[in-house]
Amino acid sequence: MYVPDVSESLGFFERAFGFKPRFVHESGTYGELDTGETTLAFASHSLGQANLPQGYVRADRSVTPLGMEIGLVTPKIEEAHARALDCGATEISPPREKPWGQVVSYVRAPDGTLIEIYTPIN
Repeated sequence: MYVPDVSESLGFFERAFGFKPRFVHESGTYGELDTGETTLAFASHSLGQANLPQGYVRADRSVTPLGMEIGLVTPKIEEAHARALDCGATEISPPREKPWGQVVSYVRAPDGTLIEIYTPIN
């Protein structure tokens, strides 16, 4: 995700969801979170502009969420949802049970990233 401030985005995900930084480039323009097998990485908009000179949609400036999300699985969805809000996320949809029994909620991180928080599928 290209974000306004890599350090702030890493900090939000650490405070809200407990993910520790795995790597942060000395320039501060790129950082990764330790999320297990999948790398969740953030890069500065200046790096995004260098990589994509034709431009892109900035999630932090888009009124509506982008058509992509980060999905986080937890059995404690109410706690995770509330903690994300306490850490500065904006609620898109509170936890709701789907017809198949899974509980799903949506929040938007301060950097504009859309996050789906959901329970495991049984």
